Amino acid sequence: MNNSPEKGMEAQYYTTIEKSGNAEFRDRGSKFFALVYPVSSILEFRERLAEVKKEHPKATHHCFAYRLGIDGMNFRVSDDREPSGSAGRPILGQIDSKKVTNVLVIVVRYFGGTLLGVPGLINAYKTAAALALQVTPLVQKPILVNYQLQFDYTQMNDIMRILKQTDCLIVQEEMNLFCSLIIGIPIGRLDEVLFRLRDRKGELELKKMA
Repeated sequence: MNNSPEKGMEAQYYTTIEKSGNAEFRDRGSKFFALVYPVSSILEFRERLAEVKKEHPKATHHCFAYRLGIDGMNFRVSDDREPSGSAGRPILGQIDSKKVTNVLVIVVRYFGGTLLGVPGLINAYKTAAALALQVTPLVQKPILVNYQLQFDYTQMNDIMRILKQTDCLIVQEEMNLFCSLIIGIPIGRLDEVLFRLRDRKGELELKKMA
């Protein structure tokens, strides 16, 4: 997912969603109910899919597509017993047309008694996903680089001030006499944050996370 303004520049932001959304499309009696969710892991995807199946137990199909991660390489599609390529891929195509990641789209179908054929199915799943994504606000978030910080508790105020001023995210914290933080540093401000942390008084261990 490269959202950089110029080719060759390192991307500093990615596009995603923060809230869920839904939309409905009907064709010849069949109802296609599309649901959009923000997800950041396969575990979250599984939880959302299980919830939808529980909410729609009488649906004929629960087709889906998701794309995860900043590089967009982690994705999956499912036709859920529809003809191969008629559901999951069209749904993923709509996710990709928005250039978003960390997004799951599930399209639930209630069969209306009339066969739509593969072209009709492709159009239905594509349209339902597109409608749901259209009503779901997109947001840009900074790409973060994770670092581990370890420091004496007396340095807490100085370090927290730097992190707040540079829009860093605290991923994990353990506060004792000797403190440990895992922080996400916006990639566009990485050099500034590292310089300010290292330029302070007092000992500090700083290590980039794998």
